Amino acid sequence: MIHIVFEEANKTILEQVIGMDPSLAGDIICIKDDYAVGPLEAIYETAGYQARKAWWEQVLEHSPYTQEVDLVNDKLAVHQLIKQMEEDADIEVWVWMGQNAHDVCGYYWVISQFKDFAGRIHVLYLNNLPFFNEKGNIFYPTHLHEIQPKEFIKAKKLARPISLSEFEVDPDEWKKICNENDLVRFLEGGKKIIGKEVEYYDKYILSQVHTEPQKLTKIVANTLNKMPVKTGDVFLVWRIKALAAINKLVIQGDWEKGWKDIQVQIQTISN
Repeated sequence: MIHIVFEEANKTILEQVIGMDPSLAGDIICIKDDYAVGPLEAIYETAGYQARKAWWEQVLEHSPYTQEVDLVNDKLAVHQLIKQMEEDADIEVWVWMGQNAHDVCGYYWVISQFKDFAGRIHVLYLNNLPFFNEKGNIFYPTHLHEIQPKEFIKAKKLARPISLSEFEVDPDEWKKICNENDLVRFLEGGKKIIGKEVEYYDKYILSQVHTEPQKLTKIVANTLNKMPVKTGDVFLVWRIKALAAINKLVIQGDWEKGWKDIQVQIQTISN
């Protein structure tokens, strides 16, 4: 058995679950890219892959994660998994996903490459399901790592093979999403992904910036805290740079010294 997850935090929680339930024992592959943002056109072709990598290099510039572009190699991870499945007909793959655009887009990206293994690819989609939190209260998690390990074990009963019809419909849906090539994607419900304009999160950023300079890190933290649907901190910083480029924000500090040296304020119009 091989497990696929879409966040490192999900991998960590699944490792704990496997420790409690040996029947789930198996390697865990984490798909590291966040396919809910960024360009997707021709994503399986060299030109499309390189265009996406170049976009991430721009987004990650001056961030604490500049080395991530070189560390993320989802193509290699999938290539190696396909080779394993070709060599060993007994291998089954379980794809775990929560109710969020990050996981669902990752699911689409993965399964579009596994049609030849129908019947051996299972999905566990924890979509709109109740779980108990640490205080014993019922809640509806959107991310797998929000679930307690002992609760997580119950979820294995939901594993089911991806159907032949899904292997027909889902790759077509993903192809449509890729062709639309919006830079921001949301989960509308079920597995329905809708595209949004790249400026979608700007209103949340601007609501947290004042006429007095504030630390970039504080603005990003406050924005993430207030947003109903989260995105990554590097995406927000990239948008802050874009807002400064069109004179909506003023940035002070040296980017080469990192985020902690940067302060941001609203651009005021002088008389």
